Amino acid sequence: MYLLRLTAVAAAVALVSAPLQAREITFGHVGGPDSLFADSADYFAELVNERLPEPYEVVVFGSSQLGTDSELLQRMRLGTVDLALPSTIMSSVADEFGLFELPYLIQDREHMKRVEEEVFWPQLAPLAEQNGYRILAVWENGFRHITNNRRAINTPDDLRGIKLRVPQGVWRVRMFEEYGAEPSPMSLSEVFMALQTGVMDGQENPLAQIAGQRFQEVQNYLSLTGHVYTPAYLTAGRRFDNLPDEVQEIIIEAAKETQAFVYEHAAQLDEDLIDVIRQANTEVNEVDTSVFIEASGAIYEAFSREVPGSQELIDRVLELGEGS
Repeated sequence: MYLLRLTAVAAAVALVSAPLQAREITFGHVGGPDSLFADSADYFAELVNERLPEPYEVVVFGSSQLGTDSELLQRMRLGTVDLALPSTIMSSVADEFGLFELPYLIQDREHMKRVEEEVFWPQLAPLAEQNGYRILAVWENGFRHITNNRRAINTPDDLRGIKLRVPQGVWRVRMFEEYGAEPSPMSLSEVFMALQTGVMDGQENPLAQIAGQRFQEVQNYLSLTGHVYTPAYLTAGRRFDNLPDEVQEIIIEAAKETQAFVYEHAAQLDEDLIDVIRQANTEVNEVDTSVFIEASGAIYEAFSREVPGSQELIDRVLELGEGS
């Protein structure tokens, strides 16, 4: 009996003294090294890991290591990935997210902050939750521009006949069809090769993604159209609710705190990366956006007609942009 007691005590001591098994909170995104996505995710991970109790740790997997955007959405629903950073693809979750695919709707980051508070959290975030996704914070993908190998883009007519890679968002496809391009959705991880081999003539992305993916190495022209501003959403899947309340709160707080870094860093990248892209001998041209805005009426009409309640969303966003 005494021996049994000693054995039990020894086992208990060993259990207490053994290191806790790490619980990785996996965070996947599609951004390449040095992209805004990578910098944002790494900043967040460092911030949150300083605060998380053992054995929890956020581990970041960039460059589509855990899958494309669509695969990451699926894996969050299955519970095999904890966190992801979707952007345009959220319009495949709820049609109303297509609001952020409408051209020239968001004027600047201050405008986006007002939209986030007045429109996004009360009206869009609950739609994601209804479909199994919990958005923890709004970060940024950025203001998008066009690169291609055919010619400088100054007007929508210049896009005619250009095979253009776009992300998986139905309204981005329809917008560029309206402008006269030949858009094709494609995962970001496949784009460099498609541009290099001529399968695609061009693509459209924020400067941070263009430089982060090294597209300037295989593109002759960058046209600063700024045609769409795309947020990025730090999003949690089904496993998030299984985490202790304390851990959830720490992650959410760090996610929201990261936004200030994201906006400041993104603005700096917008300034710095033009020179990086020029140094690769890519020709850069400014664009008179009024011509594109004029050509955008039909896409607004189609969106407001096909997505119930969207006209009210558009009107509210435009109202919040007054004075920006």
